[in-house]
Amino acid sequence: MKTYQTDKIRNIALIGNGGSGKTSIAEAMLFEGGVIDRKGTVNGKNTASDYNEIEHENLNSVFSTVLYTEFNDHKINIIDTPGADDFIGSVISSFSAADLALMAINAQQGVEVGTEILSRHCDTYSKPLMFVMNKLDHENANFEKALESLKASFGNKVVVVQYPVANGPDFNAIIDVLLMKMYKFKENGEREILEIPADQKDTAEELHNALIEAAAENDEQLMELFFEKGSLDENEMRKGITAGLISRGMFPVFCISAEKSFGIKRILEFITNVAPTPDVMPAPETEDGKAIECKESDPTSLFVFKTANESHIGEINYFKVTSGAVSEGMDLNNNNTNTKERLSQLYAVAGKNRTKVSKLVAGDIGAAVKLKNTKTNHSLTDPKTSFKFPAINFPEAKHRTAIKAINESDDEKLGEALTRLQEIDPTVSVEYSKELKQIILSGQGEYHLNNIVKWHLDNVYKIESEFYAPKIPYRETITKVAGADYRHKKQSGGSGQFGEVHMVIEPYKEGMPDPVSYKIDGKEVKVNVRNKEEHPLPWGGMLVYYNCIVGGAIDARFLPAILKGIMEKMEEGPLTGSYARDIKVAIYDGKMHPVDSNEISFKLAGRNAFRAAFKNAGPKIMEPIYDVEVLVPSDRMGDVMSDLQGRRAMIEGMNSDKGFEKLNAKVPLAELNKYSTALSSLTGGRATYSMKFSKYEQVPMDVQEKLMKAFEEEEAED
Repeated sequence: MKTYQTDKIRNIALIGNGGSGKTSIAEAMLFEGGVIDRKGTVNGKNTASDYNEIEHENLNSVFSTVLYTEFNDHKINIIDTPGADDFIGSVISSFSAADLALMAINAQQGVEVGTEILSRHCDTYSKPLMFVMNKLDHENANFEKALESLKASFGNKVVVVQYPVANGPDFNAIIDVLLMKMYKFKENGEREILEIPADQKDTAEELHNALIEAAAENDEQLMELFFEKGSLDENEMRKGITAGLISRGMFPVFCISAEKSFGIKRILEFITNVAPTPDVMPAPETEDGKAIECKESDPTSLFVFKTANESHIGEINYFKVTSGAVSEGMDLNNNNTNTKERLSQLYAVAGKNRTKVSKLVAGDIGAAVKLKNTKTNHSLTDPKTSFKFPAINFPEAKHRTAIKAINESDDEKLGEALTRLQEIDPTVSVEYSKELKQIILSGQGEYHLNNIVKWHLDNVYKIESEFYAPKIPYRETITKVAGADYRHKKQSGGSGQFGEVHMVIEPYKEGMPDPVSYKIDGKEVKVNVRNKEEHPLPWGGMLVYYNCIVGGAIDARFLPAILKGIMEKMEEGPLTGSYARDIKVAIYDGKMHPVDSNEISFKLAGRNAFRAAFKNAGPKIMEPIYDVEVLVPSDRMGDVMSDLQGRRAMIEGMNSDKGFEKLNAKVPLAELNKYSTALSSLTGGRATYSMKFSKYEQVPMDVQEKLMKAFEEEEAED
């Protein structure tokens, strides 16, 4: 394969709602460019893009796939992305390599929830965007209605470049208002280029003039030229459209049937003639804010945007050459791990097919195998430089589950497998929670974790595992002052154990004065603070520990042991075993024995006195509350709202957003278990949501009583 120069390279991300036909578009592009000699189908399980076994089982994309085609002496790198929102991480990672997003629109549906979600990400990452109206040959296709929905969502930035002469089964011709020609297609996909029929002239002229105006608006010189001549020629229009794409001032619309290859060649022509080259796009910045220009003459740098693991090959790293050029056998520094990597083999990739190349220049996309310490988000550079690119910002998780190996002997293997799966998909998060005593998996939805984690554990790693409901990280605290004392006494032949502790506890609030006296059970207890320790807690909140001992009732050497006992009980709160927080403890009296007193005695006395005081101090359980934003079609709004209210949600606001309803609510985490599945079921998969931790709030009393009763029963069983 030849080495393509930067100006002959185009990088596109194929995005779109599930069912819009992205994989079929990619297949048609590869076939048109001669990279494959036969088009596969999703149902036939033989496409270049969906080549993983799990994708064959699901009949849809689960991973993003790096592909390329060669057309008009250009190399077009294509990243085919999944349509399901559960796999949004693959779309976001593709944006770090792509210079243009090609959004597939199902002409039967128009704008869908996925269209809106993906367009938001395009906006966040400032990616040029063009729309491809696919499936125009299907019975329910309606170009006008789909175009209307695009304009309702994206406004006057939507500009028609092509429109169909007919929809549905009769679809076989497109009017191109950039070239002012009609393309008529035969059943085998071959096209005829014809003059526009008389009955389409007026419509075509109107859209042609609208396209000229849109192109002129994106370039001051072209605008002046337009005012002078009243029109623009083809090359001038192309220049204006390129500028409009880069500035996101224009979203061109094209028409195709990927299944029949109608219009695919014209899309490729447009991409090679008009789509921005890597070197005209805004230069990526390093973590230090330095812009790295896409120039072959500069020192070499790469950014790894995807890592995969394949049987018989091992780990594959997919990268974009951000500057310079990379050659086979080149040594580069991994600036994330401070190690050296040798790129012994370089590949251009078309799904599972890899073509060896000797060199890739700035702007190109390629792959390397068997790198020792390189993963997604790593930066490799010439040894003379040492910068790093910022990591891809993946979305917050919105589904969590606990996982365990069915056979304890597989625990170590499970840990290793989960680490590797996390490297393949960084939106999978794995954490061992000391607090909950569970391995917690987090991801974008139940479907996401079932496919990325459970399927791979079952079929690739051969580890039997179980998903089960995760515990909730409650917090425990108190609302009033309480006192308690506890004597620990144990005699067992030789030296015994003895320690007695008297304490007072009260709620902590920032800025509170130190105590002088307490009223407990109608009696006033005066305290004299001799020493104060403030302990910020790892899980949030504060413990303030006062030494108020007078007269040597407890030797100072035992006070750390008392604190240790208190901390142990705060790590396993008295109500539910959850972390306790925001408490002040004053040790004001006690007793010791000249022989039997020791650290363990006072640790146990402190622990049990704290437990007794806590239960008398108006204890309350706090639960994590999340901000939840749901994007839902208006006809399903009532169902979604009713469901949320049944989950103890506090609805905070509703508003319309580009044809969809946006609902904001605060919802307890305990009520969000499997919410992604419930929402999909309620809305036929047409809604999506995001969630982010907000705060801790007190649980309702009936919920608190249930939680305490369940914990007591659990302790009794143990």
